[in-house]
Amino acid sequence: MILAQLLRTVGCGAVGSALFALMPPVAAHHLGLGAAGFGAMMGCIGMGAVAAGLFLDRVRAWCGLDRLVASACVCFALVMVVTAHVHVAAVVFPALILAGGAWMALMATFNTATQASAPPWVRSRAAALHALSALGSFATGSAVWGAASEIAGVPAALTVAALLMAGNVTLIRWFPLRMGTPTEVTPIAHWRDLLISNPPLPDDGPVAVEIHYQVRPGSAAAFLPAVRQLRASKRQDGAIFWQVYRDLSEPNRFVERFIVGSWADYLRQRARTTIADQETETRVLAHLEGGAIKALRHYIVAE
Repeated sequence: MILAQLLRTVGCGAVGSALFALMPPVAAHHLGLGAAGFGAMMGCIGMGAVAAGLFLDRVRAWCGLDRLVASACVCFALVMVVTAHVHVAAVVFPALILAGGAWMALMATFNTATQASAPPWVRSRAAALHALSALGSFATGSAVWGAASEIAGVPAALTVAALLMAGNVTLIRWFPLRMGTPTEVTPIAHWRDLLISNPPLPDDGPVAVEIHYQVRPGSAAAFLPAVRQLRASKRQDGAIFWQVYRDLSEPNRFVERFIVGSWADYLRQRARTTIADQETETRVLAHLEGGAIKALRHYIVAE
């Protein structure tokens, strides 16, 4: 989910940077306003961004994430076309106000969706990755569009960028945006006690964990999809390997096995359990005999 939002950020940042990178030649040559014109153009974008920030939450709640981003992409693309082919400041300046609002809608929505999808223990890392995706793609895109304008001219470069920005709308199909629900990001104390008589040192490992399940007869077909939903959360929380096995001698007996790098990593994984993880485990237990796991075993690599 977070990866999809970061990819959308990179796509819009790299293409949208064309407008900002090419505004100086537009101001100097197309509008004939020089440095003052460039400052005025940046001021228009800033005005639009501030105005959009006042209403963005209400607009996002009304139309949804993907519809808002799609509308902002199309609006920004149209402004790039106007900036490329219209040489009248009275037309370009109001268009840039719309561009500022669209840019604020894009970047703020991506940022909000990324942070809201990350649990507290990794939220700062998600915010850093978003900043890297946004600023890194913006810097790289600016250099690319500057070089493209030297080869094909400013109008052609902005037109191509506008087409690509509008094309970002198609990413909705493969990389939809969504906010994380409170259950997905709210941590909760692990509900299964950890009974280890001689716990290893924090750096000892790798550690293998086995959870043995005795499934009720006839429930295996429903149990497997439920237990496989645990894979994503275990891998997200630090597991470097995860798999579920069926006992060949006892068809209704299954073993979930995952590996973490150290004992400290395993303890951190347990501390990162969210309400959604607990709900998933509850659905798994519903298919077991007695409604409980058969055994929980921990192994550490033999030196």
